[in-house]
Amino acid sequence: MHLSPDEIILWRWKFVELNSTIVTTWALMFVLTLGSLLITRRLKTEGPGSRWQGFLEIVVTTIREQIEEVGLHNPGKYLGFIGTLFLFIAFSNLCMILPWYDPPTGSLSTTSALAISVFVAVLIFGIQKQGLIGYLKSYLKPTFIMLPFNVISELSRTFALAIRLFGNIMSGAMIVGILLTITPLLFPIFMNLLGLLTGMVQAYIFSILAAVYIAAATRTNE
Repeated sequence: MHLSPDEIILWRWKFVELNSTIVTTWALMFVLTLGSLLITRRLKTEGPGSRWQGFLEIVVTTIREQIEEVGLHNPGKYLGFIGTLFLFIAFSNLCMILPWYDPPTGSLSTTSALAISVFVAVLIFGIQKQGLIGYLKSYLKPTFIMLPFNVISELSRTFALAIRLFGNIMSGAMIVGILLTITPLLFPIFMNLLGLLTGMVQAYIFSILAAVYIAAATRTNE
């Protein structure tokens, strides 16, 4: 049993390695991109649209509403980033029903990359709203003594984002793998269904936390 898809080496040449995490991540991005192109190429603004368009509209509308509820009053500005986070993590976890599939979210390298993306997005949106000087001053609130603590808080929550997602997905996969070896087939099926639910919840939590962090960084002028 492997703890991470990083351990599954599919191709190696000298010091260059191609592991399962890289392959599945790019495969997921390709499928999501292709699916988006196919669904959106014939969008209709009037009259009945396709079922896929209706489904996509529900997803987009729900994400917009969640972003606005967090406190971001211009959800369209943040929809692309936060929506992409949610769809990638959710789709990655939903594909766990496929045989021999290891979700890239079960790799610390993937979850760290996602968390770093949130960290950079918070900086960008915060500076856009408050300006560079105004954003940097936020680290001095309520007093300059809090500067090191605010910096540590910023870094620690990024680390926590990566560990939370990685830990939940990896532990779920390990439990199912253990049960497959010691119990009949039926019980692990229910565990897989529970794992799918957990994966969707984790996608939601990760995206909402990203929205909360961005809202905190832009709250001065919004």
